[in-house]
Amino acid sequence: MNPSKRVQAMQASPIRKLIPLSLAAKKRGIHVYHLNIGQPDIPTPKEFFEAIRDFGGKVLKYQLSGGDPDLIHAIKTYFERENIFFDEEDIIITNGGSEALSFALQAICDVGENVLVPEPFYTNYNGFTHQVGVFVKPITTKAEGNFHLPAKEEIVKMIDKNTKAILYSNPGNPTGVVYTEAEIRLLCDIAKEYDLMIISDEVYRKMTFDGKVSISLGTFQDVADRAVIIESVSKRFSSCGARIGSIQSKNKVLMKEVLKLAQARLSVSTIDQVGATALYALDEEYVLSIRDEYKDRRDAVLAGLAKIDGVEYRIPSGAFYCIVTLPVEDAEDFCAWLLSDFSYEKETIMLAPVRDFYVNKELGKKQVRIAYVLGASQMSRSMDLLKIALEQYTNK
Repeated sequence: MNPSKRVQAMQASPIRKLIPLSLAAKKRGIHVYHLNIGQPDIPTPKEFFEAIRDFGGKVLKYQLSGGDPDLIHAIKTYFERENIFFDEEDIIITNGGSEALSFALQAICDVGENVLVPEPFYTNYNGFTHQVGVFVKPITTKAEGNFHLPAKEEIVKMIDKNTKAILYSNPGNPTGVVYTEAEIRLLCDIAKEYDLMIISDEVYRKMTFDGKVSISLGTFQDVADRAVIIESVSKRFSSCGARIGSIQSKNKVLMKEVLKLAQARLSVSTIDQVGATALYALDEEYVLSIRDEYKDRRDAVLAGLAKIDGVEYRIPSGAFYCIVTLPVEDAEDFCAWLLSDFSYEKETIMLAPVRDFYVNKELGKKQVRIAYVLGASQMSRSMDLLKIALEQYTNK
């Protein structure tokens, strides 16, 4: 068989491609601290499971292609608490935020067109675009600028006749950056000037620290006709396995086309939508409590990194990721070595190499992403292991 050029052009996930090495390490009796993937260990709210237990249906039927009306109403109400107002037809439920992003790109772009994305970016943006023959054009951000956006002229010089949209995540994955109101205003102004759509990946919204606030694209009324917001229960409600996301836009033409894509895949899991409806009804105290927990985990990482010679990092302001530059020539080789050759007291760590989070692979060659998704004590232990591992690796 000759696989399609389309699928061959896709990269393997740098977050998951080292899994065979981690499985082999576990077979050798080594405990692996998984810092490579955004899978929190915070318990999923009990309301999710209670709603499913109380589900009274005797037949698990297809749900509407656009989503369960109760869930759509719950999300609409959730946004209204932030003074962001959607009609119910402005919301379509998807199989996770991933499908929402894929649908948005398919509906906005034709084959051969491109989207601007600040890099480093969530590596699956490359996967979503390659699937549909669309290309990422990077807006390079730098660690010394805490991964904030460059000046307007640096962004607009990337725009060409095939550019259709700007895609960004806020708070950022993998950088932990929280864009300011002025930065989002800048993107809105560029989008208006160059007739572009804006796709805002807000799955980490409200997960911010140190007084920072993640401002939703939905608050910028002058770009409502070109704004697309991506939502998910995965991170904010620690419900990654539910695979419930949504796409929000006031652009009626766009949403009519997205609904066609939703109809082509029939529907999203009925039972998981029932549970997700209960999640969106949770009050603000839940989000505040997990935000405090993630701050403790972040601070444990930062305290550990401060003890390691030769590493460089910036303090992340949101989400639950930190990019670290290591004193190694090839971070991917180091990440593999951690699983294949290293252990200390029968323990090791699994990190995500960052090279594939960039278009220019040289930019991330020495960097890793640390996901602080485990408790603070486990994060402290992981940083101790990282220190020992680096000493052994650089002296081998």
